[in-house]
Amino acid sequence: MSEPYAFLNGRILPASQATLPIDDAGFVTGATVTEQLRTFGGRLFRLGRHLERLRHSLEVCGIDSGLTNAEFGQIAEELVARNHPLLAPGDDLGLAIFVTPGPYPALAESRNHIATVGLHTFPLAFRLWAKCYSEGLSLVTTSIQQVPSQCWPAELKCRSRMHYFLADKEATAKEPGARAMLLDAAGHVTETSTANILLYVSGVGLISPPRSSVLPGVSLEFVIELAGKLNLSIVDREIMPDDVAEADEVLLSSTPNCLLPVTRFDGRPIGSATPGLVYSRLLRAWGETVGLDIASQAARFAAR
Repeated sequence: MSEPYAFLNGRILPASQATLPIDDAGFVTGATVTEQLRTFGGRLFRLGRHLERLRHSLEVCGIDSGLTNAEFGQIAEELVARNHPLLAPGDDLGLAIFVTPGPYPALAESRNHIATVGLHTFPLAFRLWAKCYSEGLSLVTTSIQQVPSQCWPAELKCRSRMHYFLADKEATAKEPGARAMLLDAAGHVTETSTANILLYVSGVGLISPPRSSVLPGVSLEFVIELAGKLNLSIVDREIMPDDVAEADEVLLSSTPNCLLPVTRFDGRPIGSATPGLVYSRLLRAWGETVGLDIASQAARFAAR
């Protein structure tokens, strides 16, 4: 069979059959807890840590998935074992996990209101970021703010991301191809759309926004581990946009692309406007850990 498999509500089935009713609360209200993982060489990266974060997000929302972390892990591993062989040698998958509260009561009065649980894989969209490893990307400050903790805590990983959508639309209107950087109500840098941000300043080291104020990125945690092995210090403190503009290097970490360099900010170059030495060291160390050249893989499969 050439079609990938997915998991939905207790069943592994062909992905084309994994459909949701339109009255699911994930559609109606956007109430969806999620995790996104990727493989390296066909093996899921930091599965246990992602499942810990998923469990915490479910607890924050009061949603009972009906599955243990071990059961989630078994399903994820089975889907990868079935679907990864469908790719060309050397290619890799993304894997998404989502949980919703189930049917929305006002639209589905007669149905059982138990959680909807789904897992599915997808070929990583290398074409979207392959050139960024060598050329860098642009960040733009937008008027769209980060969701305040009074709405939901920063550590909640969810799919309610209209603010990302609007911020990226504004960023692209200002500079085609740019990504949005989001500030909080006090004007502090929090994160970009779908990625954690790190600055590098010579004589100081890596600087991260306070991790209590941003989503605890699994990739960010790994970058911090790599930095320790490379004897790079790291500091958590509040960051202002001027700090980004004046940094020697700016890095973005996220699951699909691991680590990307920022070479422009609000229309001005960062440092030498080329990917820096610290970024290169960290990306190389990441690749050595997982056993592949991350940038080369993206370039190879960008035109998949």
